[in-house]
Amino acid sequence: MSHEGPLNRQINRWGFWSVVIFAVTTVISLFLPLDVGDGYAASHADRVIWLEENRDVFIAGWVNQIISMFSLSAAFAAAAWVAGGNNVLSGVLGAFFVAMATMAFVIPKFIAVWTIPMLASAAATGAAGSDMANSLLPLLNVSIPFSLYTSFDYLGFWLYAVFALLIAGPLYGETLNSKIASISLGVFGVVYHLCLLMLFSGAMEPIDVGTYFIGSSLLLFFHLLAMAFVFKGVGFGQPDSQAVNP
Repeated sequence: MSHEGPLNRQINRWGFWSVVIFAVTTVISLFLPLDVGDGYAASHADRVIWLEENRDVFIAGWVNQIISMFSLSAAFAAAAWVAGGNNVLSGVLGAFFVAMATMAFVIPKFIAVWTIPMLASAAATGAAGSDMANSLLPLLNVSIPFSLYTSFDYLGFWLYAVFALLIAGPLYGETLNSKIASISLGVFGVVYHLCLLMLFSGAMEPIDVGTYFIGSSLLLFFHLLAMAFVFKGVGFGQPDSQAVNP
């Protein structure tokens, strides 16, 4: 007895609801600050004061980011499954890079929830370990693009970009939704790597890193919107529909 049909349906539902959860958490993130205002230029003292005064909303904001990241990775993993219906190797490799990206994202986001609030508290009160806290907090600055913290975040997005290049082709099908999902994902993968080349060649200033890299990631919203319809049962046509239909 084959379980391919039920498994496909389950993964499609999983992918669809992952997109929905990501959309909800993205809206919520608009109301939860993730750092002191003008975080790039804020002084260490201002950041410590802000973190101590806004501990609860800071933690809530980053917990929301963790949920958002897991839902995005789940949607990408489901997309890799769909792509695997047309190219198994691309689907498997795509899922592997999504898993690697998820691990890269979990590390800094857990640090934001667990470590940064305690460091800020120690630095603000002069408690035991305050000297170490004052040294570590700048390294874990969530706004400066060359901090240790943000390096993990951009590593995660780079792994997403590799995933995008791997499955963009196999995702391309006969329906409009599949074309939008494929093209937007592929463009994201290309643009992100072009941004990396600009950064490595010195053509991009650190203050502009967020604008370029986060701006390129906005292409993922088009991909996710199109994939939501694919997950709901708008197939790719033959032979692609075998990847999404029972």
